[in-house]
Amino acid sequence: MRTLVLDREPGIPLNRACDALGLSRATMYRSPKPRAPRRTRSHVGSARALSPEQRQAVVAVLLDPRFADQPPAQVYAKLLDEGRYLCSIRTMHRILKTHGQSGERRVQRTHNACPVPRLEAAHPNAVWTWDITKLATWTKGSFLNLYVVLDLYSRYVVAWMIAGRENSALSKHLLAQAITRHGIEPGQLRVHQDRGAPMTARGFIDVLSELGVDPSHSRPRVSNDNAFSESQFKTLKYQPDFPGRFKSAEHARQWCTEFFDWYNHHHQHSGLALFTPADVFHGRVEQLASARQDVLDRAHAQNPERFVKGRPLVRRPPSIVAINPLPIEDSAMVDRLVVIPPHKEHTAMQTNVL
Repeated sequence: MRTLVLDREPGIPLNRACDALGLSRATMYRSPKPRAPRRTRSHVGSARALSPEQRQAVVAVLLDPRFADQPPAQVYAKLLDEGRYLCSIRTMHRILKTHGQSGERRVQRTHNACPVPRLEAAHPNAVWTWDITKLATWTKGSFLNLYVVLDLYSRYVVAWMIAGRENSALSKHLLAQAITRHGIEPGQLRVHQDRGAPMTARGFIDVLSELGVDPSHSRPRVSNDNAFSESQFKTLKYQPDFPGRFKSAEHARQWCTEFFDWYNHHHQHSGLALFTPADVFHGRVEQLASARQDVLDRAHAQNPERFVKGRPLVRRPPSIVAINPLPIEDSAMVDRLVVIPPHKEHTAMQTNVL
C-alpha cells in the first residue's frame, strides 16, 4: 500500500491517494528506515568500579566490630578522620545491599509493648472509668474541663466536676471523694483511665493505692480502650439543648446538673436493654422487668396474631460488661457480654458525687 502511494502520479495529492487506499497519512510520513536497536548496558565493567579486592576491603571494614552497628555515613566520616578513603557513601550502601545488610544497622532501644487492658464488671462499683472533656466558652481560646466518673456495669455517672484546669490535684479530689461517699472497700474497685497527665501523675496513682483501688490505663493512642467514657461524652455533646459554648463555669454546672440527672434517672439506655443507669446501679431491674413483662403478656393475650415470634420477653441488661474481653469460644456466652471493639485562672471547683 505504501509503495502504491509513493509511486502515484505526480498530480495526485497525497491525502487523496491515502483516502483511496484507506491509509493514514501519518504512515506515509513515518520514516521507512528500520528502527535502530536500543542500546544495552555493556557487560564490561566500568573503569571506575572497585576491584574485587577493594570491595572485599570495604566489606571487611563495614563488618568490623567498630563499625558493625554504624550507618555508612558514620563509617565514611570516621575513616576520613583517620586519613583513609575507601569509597563513597553510596558505594558502601550498594555493597551492603549485595550482602543483604542494607537495613537498620544501629543498635536501638526497643519500647516495651503496653499490655491490653482487660476489665470485667459483673456488678456495680466493680470498675469505674473516667475521663476529661473540654467545654468551649464564649471567650475564644478559653475552655472549661468536665471530669466524669462512670460506673462500667451500669453506666451510672457516680461523680462529675467542672473546673478551669486539668491537673492531678483535682483528679485526686474527685476520685477520693467519690470512693469515700460510695463506701468502696479496699480491693473492691478498679479505676480505668487513659494516659493523660492527670491520670498518670505519681500523686494520683499514690492516692488510689492508699484507698485500695487498682488503677488501669489505656494503651497509648488507643481510644477504644476507654470507649464507654468516650461514648458518654458523645451522648452529652449531641443533646439537642447542648449550648455548644457556655457563658461561665456556673452556666456549665447548671446545664450539666440537669443533664446528668436525666442521664442517670430518665435515659432509657440502649446498652442496658432500655433500662436507666440508675435502675441497674440500684438493682431495680428485676422489679421493673416484671412489670414490663406483665404489660407485654396482656398485649399478647389480647392480640396474639401481632406477635409472629410468639410471646415477647423483656430483655435484661448484660450480666457482664467488659473492656477488651478475651475471645469467646462459646457462642452461648455472647449475650452475657457488652463488647467495645475493639492557661486560665482557676475557677471555683464543685465536685458532684451522685
